[in-house]
Amino acid sequence: MKSTSLFATLLLLTASALHAEEKLVVYNWAEYIPEAALEEFEKETGIKVEYSTYENNEVMYSKLKLQKGVGYDIVVPSSYLVAKMSHEGLLQELDKTKLTNLKNLSADLLDKPYDPGNKYSIPYLWGSTGIGVNGKEIDSSTITSWADLWDEKWKGKLLLTDDVREVFHMALKKNGFSTNSTNPDEIKIAYEDLQKLMPNVLVFNADAPREPFLAGDVNLGMIWSGEVKMAQQENPDIEYIFPKEGAGFWVDSFVIPAGASNVDNAHKFIDYMLRPEVGQQVVEELGYSTPNAAVKELLDEDTRNNPVIFPSAADVAKGEFQNDIGDAMKLYDGYWEKLKTGK
Repeated sequence: MKSTSLFATLLLLTASALHAEEKLVVYNWAEYIPEAALEEFEKETGIKVEYSTYENNEVMYSKLKLQKGVGYDIVVPSSYLVAKMSHEGLLQELDKTKLTNLKNLSADLLDKPYDPGNKYSIPYLWGSTGIGVNGKEIDSSTITSWADLWDEKWKGKLLLTDDVREVFHMALKKNGFSTNSTNPDEIKIAYEDLQKLMPNVLVFNADAPREPFLAGDVNLGMIWSGEVKMAQQENPDIEYIFPKEGAGFWVDSFVIPAGASNVDNAHKFIDYMLRPEVGQQVVEELGYSTPNAAVKELLDEDTRNNPVIFPSAADVAKGEFQNDIGDAMKLYDGYWEKLKTGK
C-alpha cells in the first residue's frame, strides 16, 4: 500500500510539474502585445499565457524587487532599467541557442551600453515621447518645443505621462541638459522648472495617453508615438510633434526575471515574437518602431514612411535615448514625489 501510494504521489507531482511548464506569466505595459498574437502563440504551443499589466517602469521594478525576481516569466522594461535590474540580480541570462529568430534583429539596437552583448535583454519595440496636439482645436504650427507647454494659456489643460524620467526629460532638455543627467544642480533646475509647469497640468496618464485626447478632455500634452498612431485611427486630427529640443527615445525589451518558473516557455515566447510576421502585426496594431529588420519589408508603403513610427535621422539625432543613471535616480524620485503631491 505504501509503495502504491508513493507511486501515485510521484505521478501527481510529475503531472503537476508538466502542467506548470505549459504556462507563461507575462507582466507588461497595457495594450503592448496584440491579443491575436497571444492567442496564436497559445494555439500553436499549448502554453497558456497569464497576462497582467503595470502603469510604468517604477511600479514594475518595485514589484519585482520586492518579490526578488519571482512571480513572472517575461517582463518588458525600458532600457535604463535593464541595466539596473541586471546589476541587482533580478534578471537571468538568456540562452541564445533557443532564440533562432535573433538573426532578424537590426544590429543598430543590439549590444548597447545598458546590456553589452544582450546577455539579459532582447529589444521588442522602440519609440519616442513627444507632444500630442489636437489640430482641430489648436494650430499645431504654433507648437514646436517643450517650452511651449509652459505658456500660461494652457493652465489646467495639459496631459503629462505618469513617468518620472519622461517628465524630467522635458525640463532637462528645455534647459540644455542631458536627459541622463546625474548632476544634482541640473536636476534641481529641472525640478524647479517643472514646479512652474504644474499649474498647467490637468492629468497624469500612465495607461493610454490617447484616451483623454480622444475623449476631448485634453488637446495638448506629452504622448508616446504609438499612442498617436492608434489615436489617428479614430481621430486623424491628433498630430505628433518632435520638439525642437529633442524628443525622448526609449527601447523596451523582453527579459526573463531571475526567479522565473517557466524559463523554456519564456524563450519560446521571445522567439515567437521575433518572427517577421508577428513583428508586422505588432507595428501595424500598436504603431511603434520595431528593431526587427525583417519586418519593414512586410509593411505597406504608408507605414514604412510614417515619420511617427519611423522618425527621421535628424529627429533621432536631436533626441536622446534613456540610460541607467544609477544612484541619481533617488534624487529624481524625491523630486517626483514633491511634484506629484505639491509639497
